[in-house]
Amino acid sequence: MKKELVIRSNSSAVDFALLKDGKLIELNKEIDNNKFSVGDIFVSSIRKPVAGLNAAFINVGYEKDAFLHYHDLGPRLSSVLKFIDLMQRGKKKDCFLSNFHFEKDIPKDGKIEDYVRPKQRILVQIVKEPISTKGPRVSSELSLAGRYMVLIPFSDRVSISQKIESSEEKSRLNKLVKSIRPKGFGIIIRTVATNKKVAELDSDLQRLLNRWKNMCGKLTKVDQYP
Repeated sequence: MKKELVIRSNSSAVDFALLKDGKLIELNKEIDNNKFSVGDIFVSSIRKPVAGLNAAFINVGYEKDAFLHYHDLGPRLSSVLKFIDLMQRGKKKDCFLSNFHFEKDIPKDGKIEDYVRPKQRILVQIVKEPISTKGPRVSSELSLAGRYMVLIPFSDRVSISQKIESSEEKSRLNKLVKSIRPKGFGIIIRTVATNKKVAELDSDLQRLLNRWKNMCGKLTKVDQYP
């Protein structure tokens, strides 16, 4: 007697099939109702900073609050909060960062209650999906992953995957990306960008910028205070 377990998964469900001597004897389907996936970005509100944890609980629309630790705020938090405020008050009309005045970076070991307050709007990204009785863990250091690169808003740094070993290729990619990188956005060049032409890299960049614009457009449709 030979038994086999066959698993088939997609974005919304996982099928489990148990075969006995090649014949199906049991079939189960597990549907994923989780609407919070790693990488998703939300316009959220601070519910409660907790000094003892140096963290804050965030309302992202899940049954359990998300958890945001101080170390996940990111150094450019003040700039992110300023950007959200300007967008929501109509003081900034576009999503570009080229003419945006960046605020001073927050310290690495500060206190969360000094930088966020209850009901304050903030952009956060899911870094760990909710499990059991815990809500998702989030970060306000945002990144948008594409095919050849990762776009980092509120940054000017360009870095290259360490898996690209050729110094000549690293230099070539660095020059190409710096020639197309918009001001105010950092870029991480992925390994699969090796030997790609500037047109292919720019096409990937434009797709990521469009995602950023679409997300920013939603800021003006959210009430300033929850």
